[in-house]
Amino acid sequence: MEERDNKTIMCSVFFLDIVGYSRKSVTGQISLKDRFNTYLSAAIRDVPIADRIILDTGDGAVINFLGDIEDALKAALSLRDSLLNEDTDAGPPLLVRMGINLGPVRLVRDINGQPNIVGDGINVAQRVMSFADTSQILVSRSYYDAVSRLSPQYAKMFHYQGSRTDKHVREHEVYAIGYPGDKTTQQGSTKPESVIQAETPIARAFERAKMIWRPAATKLDVLIEHLVSGFRQAEPQQRVLYAAVVAIPSLLLIVLAVKLAGNNESQIHPAGITKQPESISQPASAVASMVAVQPGVAEEKAKELIKPQDLTASKQQVIESEGTKPELTLTPAPAPKPAPKPKPTPKPKPAPMPAPKPITQEAIAASSGNSNAYITVSCMAGAEVYVDGVRKDRIGSIPLTIKISPGKHTVIVSHSSAGVFSQDISIEAGKTVRLNPSFCNK
Repeated sequence: MEERDNKTIMCSVFFLDIVGYSRKSVTGQISLKDRFNTYLSAAIRDVPIADRIILDTGDGAVINFLGDIEDALKAALSLRDSLLNEDTDAGPPLLVRMGINLGPVRLVRDINGQPNIVGDGINVAQRVMSFADTSQILVSRSYYDAVSRLSPQYAKMFHYQGSRTDKHVREHEVYAIGYPGDKTTQQGSTKPESVIQAETPIARAFERAKMIWRPAATKLDVLIEHLVSGFRQAEPQQRVLYAAVVAIPSLLLIVLAVKLAGNNESQIHPAGITKQPESISQPASAVASMVAVQPGVAEEKAKELIKPQDLTASKQQVIESEGTKPELTLTPAPAPKPAPKPKPTPKPKPAPMPAPKPITQEAIAASSGNSNAYITVSCMAGAEVYVDGVRKDRIGSIPLTIKISPGKHTVIVSHSSAGVFSQDISIEAGKTVRLNPSFCNK
């Protein structure tokens, strides 16, 4: 360490944060921190003391690995396994976010003369960690590029998560080691997940909207933070001015919304009420109009308007019209012509019987109901088995047998201390493939 003091070097930085630590009571914080320190110490016990610098951040820790690049990855996997296998009765759940970055740091001494680090490498590691979900491991693009070139097995453990923007409007491309049960985007595909999803027009428009919204939202957060800090530092008279600047536009927006809502309600007619046309609503005569306007005096007004002489004249006209009614003569309709007889249609010839298909082993396995295949892995206890990027189980004292679908698969066996083994297999239905990695025989 003395040789590296006051020198800028490239190293992998492992940043950890305990989720919800500040909201716990003092007793809960002590319990979380004790368990966290125990699991973290076990994860880095194989790393030499001279190749690591540990900083306590209160609600987490920062570890700088000065030796091998993959030491940070092995420590993160070991810590996550310890958290997943933790006893539920140990106390409040220990939830941790993890981020790894490869970048420049400067080794210095703190006020107590202890080793310390500063630089962009640790800052980016913290930003990458802030993008992670609970129990998730995210790594930066620089760390992924470096560790994926060490071994193809390492490259298959990551999948692309896209570009994220921090509060300083800085873009970070991140990769994740998926949760147990997660799948990678496409087996053997080097295309990022966001690019695959953007192949459809709707997804492409959605991705474009996210790219535009993220910088705008970040700038809006900075503006709001600036206004809030200015309001807190302002004098009472200036605070009134701040409040007026915010309240007046809000009030105008509310008034505008109320007016628009009132106009919409006035244009909507009640259900079941329709406007009648003028030709139907207007009475056909003076008597009808009076009846419609004053129904109580309809009979009296009708007697005044209609005279007896008019009634007798109208009766005579009706009688004369009935007397001169023309006679109607009925003629029989012509008989319908008989319909032509349909021509008989020829019967279709029967189709030839298909040739019998040869009986294969796959057909026999399908008919017997055994459409699955099996993988048996023999290795030391504690090794984890991944199939197509999905964590299946942990090997115990006996070999582990996994049921899978027939076809081609990629099997990865990982051990925190022994290493990583990967093999591509092709298996048929009803068959069993037995694997025994080389490092398991040590």
